[in-house]
Amino acid sequence: MTTFAGRETAAPTAASFIELDEQWSTHNYHPLPVVIAEAAGASVTDVEGRTYLDFLSGYSALNFGHRHPDLVAAAVEQLGRVTLTSRAFHHDQLGLFCRELAELTGTELVLPMNSGAEAVESAVKIARKWAHRVKGVPDGTAEIIVAGSNFHGRTTTIVSFSTDETARADFGPFTPGFVTVKYGDAAALRDAITPRTAAVLLEPVQGEAGVIVPPEGYFADVRAACDEHRVLLIADEIQSGLARTGTVLALDHEGVRADVYTLGKALGGGILPVSAVAGRRDVLGVLKPGEHGSTFGGNPLACAVGRAVVRLLNTGEFQQRATELGTHLHTRLNELVGRGLSEVRGRGLWAGIDIAPGGPSGRAASEALMARGVLCKETHERTLRVAPPLVITREELDRGIDAIAEVVRP
Repeated sequence: MTTFAGRETAAPTAASFIELDEQWSTHNYHPLPVVIAEAAGASVTDVEGRTYLDFLSGYSALNFGHRHPDLVAAAVEQLGRVTLTSRAFHHDQLGLFCRELAELTGTELVLPMNSGAEAVESAVKIARKWAHRVKGVPDGTAEIIVAGSNFHGRTTTIVSFSTDETARADFGPFTPGFVTVKYGDAAALRDAITPRTAAVLLEPVQGEAGVIVPPEGYFADVRAACDEHRVLLIADEIQSGLARTGTVLALDHEGVRADVYTLGKALGGGILPVSAVAGRRDVLGVLKPGEHGSTFGGNPLACAVGRAVVRLLNTGEFQQRATELGTHLHTRLNELVGRGLSEVRGRGLWAGIDIAPGGPSGRAASEALMARGVLCKETHERTLRVAPPLVITREELDRGIDAIAEVVRP
């Protein structure tokens, strides 16, 4: 017998854990009916002993797989020393983390935070303050241009410039100061710039929208427009960055540099939330003591894990794996176009695949994949996002693709 939920019972099943979740946790997600108890590398095991391939990677938070030994070792070592001081004091990991992350990303200053949404919120505040203090935009009038179908988080300010009504409905009134243009339309973006424009905030690849890669030359045109009008370019690399697309930053594919980057997800190594804003010293330098902060931002444990993540990325191994396995992934998935898929998009080891009309819905396909030992998840009605950990083997990758082919086959 086992003590479960405060009473003696038989060994708990997946259904019993799901029942607890349904009763006690807020229903702000609609997860697949699998209850994960253990994980390693590219695989997870449920409470009943079934093993699955992870084809989602925590939306890129698990780029290095589950429990990467280097990351776990860094966390355990730091757990034995000190985990939190708050920024009221210095600690011996903060400066090293900021320097190493800045060197990795080719930036000059780093602001550590926790969640990705916090990083975006911080970048918005920085851009507004820079516009008011440096560019000379009257206080309270700065605007930031964003793209339709964006996803930057779920705080009140961020959903204010979402075009997803599910994310917005009933959460108003919304924060003003944002102008929305079509993603990939450089002419529309240029036309939207005014003397009040502080920044342009864009994802180098739109993840939640279905892994949308911009047209060739788009970011070069955006960079030119920003330079011409003295506007900051902010690249949200929270999901696309840190080797997912085959480069440290997805924007590197475009041969373009942003003024400010937001980073997160994989920066915490799948162990704890770690995010950061990284960019130009003259931009991030507008923040002064007392104007912005976070109790847990840049804590010793987060910095130690983040430093281990940077060390992994400095080897180049994960960028190479994302490039090579990504080529294989896209080659195989494109063979399914016209055979269950209508379109495949993406870059590196990251793909958005549209299920052809007449095939299963995204949710039904996700459930069918789960039954075949592959965990994936839909975005929107008929799109699946495929983003396995970068440690996945070619054989594991093929096994997952074979399962997709079975599920979408007309």
